[in-house]
Amino acid sequence: LAPAGARPARPEALNGQISTARGHRLGAVMNASPCVWVAGATGLVGRALVPLLQGHAVHALVRKPAAALQDAGVQQQVVNFAQLDGSALPPPVVAYCALGTTIKVAGSQTAFRAVDFDAVLAVAQAAHQAGACCFAVVSALGADAHSRVFYNRVKGEMEAAVAALGFASVVIARPSLLVGDRGALGQPLRVGERLGQWLSVPLRPLLPAALRPIAAATVARAMVRAVAQTRPGVWRIESAELHALGKP
Repeated sequence: LAPAGARPARPEALNGQISTARGHRLGAVMNASPCVWVAGATGLVGRALVPLLQGHAVHALVRKPAAALQDAGVQQQVVNFAQLDGSALPPPVVAYCALGTTIKVAGSQTAFRAVDFDAVLAVAQAAHQAGACCFAVVSALGADAHSRVFYNRVKGEMEAAVAALGFASVVIARPSLLVGDRGALGQPLRVGERLGQWLSVPLRPLLPAALRPIAAATVARAMVRAVAQTRPGVWRIESAELHALGKP
């Protein structure tokens, strides 16, 4: 483990070994080219993750092939997230999950939960089944399994379900408002994001770091650096810490 106050590892520095708090060495050694899964690789955070993992055997779990991933040299695994079998995929050392939608895009609370809870948990279960030591997932600011807010409650329930699977290391990123180039993804800029971007410039000095909009690329860097630290147990990284850990 990195000593307190140590400089975060570079995103590329995935080498190391993961151990439990009991001191037992678990899982595979991060060799020169470990297998890494990325679910949600065509989304805002996932798209930023992929370049940080180049040099490793990156396998993107996708519903259908994406030309952008093929151009990036990523191996694409076409899967059904409702029936995901980890034994049928290359065994990963680390799995990243950046799946997510909104109730408006999904069309209903049920459809939203199918992505942000069911699909995310399916990836985590498949990764654990396949022998992954570490699972890193994008959650959200305010995630709370007991929240009265549906969105926050689903995120919190997802976090609890993933944490209970028994990975040696779990990294949970809790970003505030995500910003990035949705136009490049063929997605409209969400109203909240447009307002957040407009307000964040003049109000940035007044906004606590935990509430400031955060770039998807910053979240991606923070996640990869957090994984490289191989902390045992569950590490929930709030948005303020994501800003610091994910600096270019």
